[in-house]
Amino acid sequence: MTTEQQNQVKRRHCPVVKVCGGCQVQHLAYEQQISIKQKNVEKLLGGFHQVDPIIQMNDPYFYRNKSTATFAMDKKRKVISGIYQKGTHQVVSIDQCLLHDERADRIIVSIRDMLASFKMKPYDEDTKKGLLRHVQIRTGKKSGQIMVVLVIGSTVFPSRKKFMKALLDKHPEISTVVMNVNTKKTSMVLGDREQVLYGKGFIEDTLFDKVFRISPKSFYQVNPVQTEVLYQKAIDVANFKGNETIIDAYCGIGTIGMIMSDYVKKVIGVELNRNAFKDAIQNAKRNGTKNVYFHHQDASEFMQQMAAKKETVDAVVMDPPRAGSTKLFINAMVSIKPKKIVYISCNPETLQRDLQDITKKGYEVKSITPVDMFPGTDHIETVVLLTKK
Repeated sequence: MTTEQQNQVKRRHCPVVKVCGGCQVQHLAYEQQISIKQKNVEKLLGGFHQVDPIIQMNDPYFYRNKSTATFAMDKKRKVISGIYQKGTHQVVSIDQCLLHDERADRIIVSIRDMLASFKMKPYDEDTKKGLLRHVQIRTGKKSGQIMVVLVIGSTVFPSRKKFMKALLDKHPEISTVVMNVNTKKTSMVLGDREQVLYGKGFIEDTLFDKVFRISPKSFYQVNPVQTEVLYQKAIDVANFKGNETIIDAYCGIGTIGMIMSDYVKKVIGVELNRNAFKDAIQNAKRNGTKNVYFHHQDASEFMQQMAAKKETVDAVVMDPPRAGSTKLFINAMVSIKPKKIVYISCNPETLQRDLQDITKKGYEVKSITPVDMFPGTDHIETVVLLTKK
C-alpha cells in the first residue's frame, strides 16, 4: 500500500460494524486483519506445508461486484434498506457499505426513496403483504455494466412501467433490470421466476482477456481485482507445459477453466447447475474458445465414469463451495489419477479436512498460498498445489 492508501484506510470507519456482523474485522487496521488471517491459516494448514505470506489487496475497500440489500419497515414505519444482522432477520439500515461497489449503494438508496413516492411497501414475510423484498445489484469492474434485480414478493408489480422510467431517469448508467419473484418464506434471496424489464437480462465483465456473461443466478467471484491475482497464482503453481488435459470441477460459468485453456491442450468443465452450465457454453462461444468442453453432470459421477473406462487426466482444478468437497468427490478424483490437483478454497477449515483425506490417498502438498479476497471479513481464499507421490 502507498502512504496515501494507508491514511485512507485509517480514516474510513463503518458506523454499524459492531451491529451488522457482516464484516468481522473491519474495525481493525488492514495490517492487523492480515496478521490474524495469516495466523489462522498457519494454524490450520501449517502441518501440511509451509504457508506463504498472504497476497494482500492494494485498496481493500468497495471491491464487491455483487451487493444485496433487504428492505423492511423500522419501528417508526419508515422504509429502510440494508443487511440482515448476523444470525437474525433484523435489517440493519445502511446507506453505504465499505465493501460494496459505490454505484450499487447509490442505486439502492434511490430505490428505497422511490418506494414512498410510489406508495409501495417492503414485503413482510409473516403477513405476506408488501412488494419489494430485496434488491441485488451486480456490476462489471472492467465493462462498467450494471444489473439491477428487483426481488418482489408478489406476481404483480403495480405501476411497474412508471417505476422503471423513474429509476432509469435517476440512473441511466443501469444496463439491465430483471424482476425476480420470490413468494416463499426462505432465506434464499432469489426465487425461481424471472422477467427481464430492461436490457438483455445479463451483464458481461472481463477477467484476463476473457469476457464472461453474468446472469442473476450466476456464480462469479465477488472481488474481480483479487480474482485475477488468485487465478494467476493457480496457473503459476500448476506450471502447465501446454500438452495437458485437465478437469475443471465445480466449473460454474467456466471462468477458471477458460482462463487456464490458454495454458493446456484440453479443459473438461463439469457443472451440475443448469443455469451456470448454459452460461458456460455461451461464454465459450463468446470468447471463441475451442479447447474447453462442458458437461452438465455431477462431477463425482463424471469422474467415476471416466475411471470405469480407465481414463485419466493430467490435473484436476477444484473450487468447491464453503462446505468444501466430499469423500465421494475425492475418491472419484483420485480414481482418475491426476498428476496434479489445484485446490482453490474459500474456507481453510474445510480445506484442512479435505487435505487430510487427499494426502492419505497418495498425494502430497507442495504449496499453500492464501489470497485476501475478502478484506474486512474473516474469510480467506487459499490456493493449494498437490502432486501425486
